[in-house]
Amino acid sequence: MLKLKSPADFIGKQGPGVISFGSGQPDLPPPKEAFDGIDIKRDLRYGLIQGELKLRQMLSHEYPGSTADNFVITNGASEALDLVFRAWGKGKVLLPRPYYYSYLPIIQMAGMTPVFMDLKDGRIDIQDFKKKIRGCRAVLINSPSNPTGRVETIETLKEIEKITRKLGVYVVSDEVYKDLIYERENYHIKGDHVITINSFSKTYCMCGVRVGYLWSADKKVVENVCEMKTHTSMNTNLVGQDMALSTMNAPKEYIEKQRLIWRERRDFIYKELLDLGFDLWKPEGAFYVLPKCKNPRKFLTTLYQDHKVITYLGEWFGAPDRIRLSYALDVKQIEEGLSRMKSAMKKVRAI
Repeated sequence: MLKLKSPADFIGKQGPGVISFGSGQPDLPPPKEAFDGIDIKRDLRYGLIQGELKLRQMLSHEYPGSTADNFVITNGASEALDLVFRAWGKGKVLLPRPYYYSYLPIIQMAGMTPVFMDLKDGRIDIQDFKKKIRGCRAVLINSPSNPTGRVETIETLKEIEKITRKLGVYVVSDEVYKDLIYERENYHIKGDHVITINSFSKTYCMCGVRVGYLWSADKKVVENVCEMKTHTSMNTNLVGQDMALSTMNAPKEYIEKQRLIWRERRDFIYKELLDLGFDLWKPEGAFYVLPKCKNPRKFLTTLYQDHKVITYLGEWFGAPDRIRLSYALDVKQIEEGLSRMKSAMKKVRAI
């Protein structure tokens, strides 16, 4: 039997006939503007540790009251998260469970202690939050969520904003899916105690380019992150920063069209999984579903070995009784993948 240890067993795995519901990698093209303005000769030099000035200036237009000094450009959102927590290096971090699979090791490798709040109907239970936030240095929020696809209510986000400000607790808000919300506009948590993490990977379909950033009104956070980045990755790749800057000139219709495609796929996979008998939350953003599953390890192994279908174990996300599927693939592939899943369900009890 295949020994599944982590998502690393599947990330980037391809092959003839393989259908992957695994990695959250958009299959849609980036905007054509992404390829404008690349200067290979210029980009072979070292760049600024904090990130190229033009890109940070452009980003500041999206955050009222900001300047280029409020941003650090990073190698994807993952590096931004890693640097923030390692710069602190001690204390407790409150995070929702289920959580994105990298959160736990990032926090633990930074020397910090995770504290979990279990979700209610896939969203933060504000009463549980109030009980557990005291004594924490930070809370990590991801809305829309990977792996649930759920979006926190504006009421909840404002309450978290108010409570953490009063207690002097940082809010680390992972908003890499903020442009992929189907139900409402994104609400950006505000305040000097807020650190926003974002990326060009999901909105602009550029995962492999690895350009993300953090925003903070607290200049000390920015300084500490830059100091650490100086001795680790140094500058973020400059070709990627050229592409990121150019994508910001793409018409807004690009994002709107992408959102319509994701919503159509969400509607399709959600209905089909319900018809198969799975119990799951309806996603309101991003491109993930997290259905309950009996015998998840055996089911995933059967899916991959016998049917060439990749899915992820819920236990990697702190949800051992579930599996996670990404619907970042076209509807025909989703349909074929679910057909194979139906066949696998005849061999392994999944519901």
